[in-house]
Amino acid sequence: MLSSVFRRNKLLINSNLNKITSCQYVYHRKFSDESHPDFQPKKTAIPTGMEDVLKLIDEQVKTNNIMLYMKGTPSKPQCGFSGQVVRILNAIGVSFSTVNVMEFPLIREGIKEYSEWPTIPQLYIDGEFIGGCDIVSDMFKDGDLVTMLED
Repeated sequence: MLSSVFRRNKLLINSNLNKITSCQYVYHRKFSDESHPDFQPKKTAIPTGMEDVLKLIDEQVKTNNIMLYMKGTPSKPQCGFSGQVVRILNAIGVSFSTVNVMEFPLIREGIKEYSEWPTIPQLYIDGEFIGGCDIVSDMFKDGDLVTMLED
């Protein structure tokens, strides 16, 4: 078990002596070395050759209804365009899968080759390439993206 220590300082005022003293409380919290398999991150081994990377991307795109290749993660985007697409998908209220291309340089290059589109983020719905931030934003404003996701 791992242990984490939290400290809290508290000022105590002694009214009889008009002194302020400091007292320190220490709390210990136990953390498990392993989490339940249902809560562990699911990661796929990344191939080393471009041909294998393209196969992996094809599999990801086809097995996930909504797949977003982005810079960063939905909770911490590393680019404004990726963050904008995440905000749009969250506003619609759909669940989606993501790949942080910053962690995987081969996927970052492979996704551009796969889609023949030079920029990231890239959104795929039901195996079809939709576009980057500008296209997704326009489709959202026009209502086309919501309609596409409802079908």
